[in-house]
Amino acid sequence: MVEQHTPRSLIVTFYGAYGRAYEGPVPVSALIRLLGAAGVDAPSVRSSVSRLKRRGFLVPGRAADGSAAYGLSEEARQLLDDGDRRIYGSPELTDEWLVAVFSVPEQERSKRHLLRSRLSRLGFGTVAPGVWIAPARLADEASHTLDRLRLTPYVELFRGAHLGFAPTAEAVARWWDLAALAKQHEEFLDLHEPALRALQSGPEPTPEEAYRGYLLALDSWRRLPYADPGLPRDLLPADWPGDRAAAVFAELHARLRERGTRFAQP
Repeated sequence: MVEQHTPRSLIVTFYGAYGRAYEGPVPVSALIRLLGAAGVDAPSVRSSVSRLKRRGFLVPGRAADGSAAYGLSEEARQLLDDGDRRIYGSPELTDEWLVAVFSVPEQERSKRHLLRSRLSRLGFGTVAPGVWIAPARLADEASHTLDRLRLTPYVELFRGAHLGFAPTAEAVARWWDLAALAKQHEEFLDLHEPALRALQSGPEPTPEEAYRGYLLALDSWRRLPYADPGLPRDLLPADWPGDRAAAVFAELHARLRERGTRFAQP
């Protein structure tokens, strides 16, 4: 399998990993250098930055020397802060659930599609039409997302326990496509476990090598804790690959993140 890292995704990943350490907006020249190290050419950086600006993720500014630069919007900072908890945190596993119930008038059906799309991207499973479920610890992040998209008038959130009638493990297998989630974990392992073995047995990477390796690993990994919201382990198949994928990313993070910072410094 050949992994595709889009310029726009890599820019978002860069800001999440390193861009927030800059004092002020990141100069365009720095973005071109740092994304170039990951194989993105200058025109692709510029066009992707423009798209992220139009989407409200980046805002234009000036670097200390007066050159063009881009910083994060407040909404983007909230998004990345929520992402930190999801991507780097160890999920607190409980048997409590968050239930989202929504109803959207037919004349606003585009918002219905947006709701379904965003709940899915947050890792919610589908119980029934208009009824979605996720681990209860995602309540704050779900609230932030729905508020940012101005969708709160259409949704009610509840938290509580699953009382029946099928065993919860059977219900979870209906609410989420566990086979598809397992495949995503396995694909991550296929791509990044060999890189970890090479680090374990080879020489220490240079700061640029560490930066590039970490940026690409993080760009792959950061989607997984959203697709797989961290379901209780006893509700998943015995051979669940998510545990191994999380361990591989954690070790890559420990070996590469700080060393890569030397190359990504302002």
